[in-house]
Amino acid sequence: MRTADLLANYYDAFNRGDADAMLALLTDDVVHEPSQGVPRRGKAAFAEFLGHMNRSYAERVIEPVFLASDDGSRAAADFMLEGRYLATDPGLPDAQGQTYRLRVGAFFDIADGRISRVSNHYNLADWLRQVQAPASHGQD
Repeated sequence: MRTADLLANYYDAFNRGDADAMLALLTDDVVHEPSQGVPRRGKAAFAEFLGHMNRSYAERVIEPVFLASDDGSRAAADFMLEGRYLATDPGLPDAQGQTYRLRVGAFFDIADGRISRVSNHYNLADWLRQVQAPASHGQD
């Protein structure tokens, strides 16, 4: 499978909220590097992260663009992320169903046709600004 197709399948599964399909595209020893925080190692840790995210956030990737190295071993995605903050995440503002929209960059290592590293990057200050805004945010 081409690297761009692998990433398209990954984000299609993300948009469907299909954690099992996402996990099937990862190596057993996958490394997840979040924008903030400590890297996670292994599919079990990534599955736990996905469960937490699905409880706290409803998100959708919009218009992703994929770039891959000539040999397909490294790749990147650039996209907009639209979301709703569903349940309060410890240490973050209270969730009240706030909506947000962020630009995200993600970087990947690919091994044996599967994703072996996911590194996500976004502007946390922008997200905080959006979820701390009054409930009428974006609806003037």
